[in-house]
Amino acid sequence: MNISPIKTEADYRKALKRLETIFDAPIGTPEGDEADLVGLLIDEYEKKHYPIEAPDPIEAIKIRMEEMHLKQIDLVNEIGGKSRVSEILNRKRKLTVDMIRKLNRRLNLSPELLINDYKLTR
Repeated sequence: MNISPIKTEADYRKALKRLETIFDAPIGTPEGDEADLVGLLIDEYEKKHYPIEAPDPIEAIKIRMEEMHLKQIDLVNEIGGKSRVSEILNRKRKLTVDMIRKLNRRLNLSPELLINDYKLTR
């Protein structure tokens, strides 16, 4: 087992290749332990060099609606009226603080995510 920090893109590719080889190693074996460690190193490198940005609030709402099998009409109480829900989901209008509070409770989306800015379409 020769584990070293991932400092370069070449190190990263080498670590990915190694993890591919040992991925299915049994837990508790030297190769299984190596797979755990290499996986952690890869994860840290990816967090630093390939950060994933959170979706904008409208995308997050749409994703959660899909997960919960909700239709636009189901958010009338949180947003206010069918046309208002449509305006929000089509980026014609911004979320208000009251909407954010209600959507947080209904959809279990963090206020930090919902307050992020997004572009309106005209």
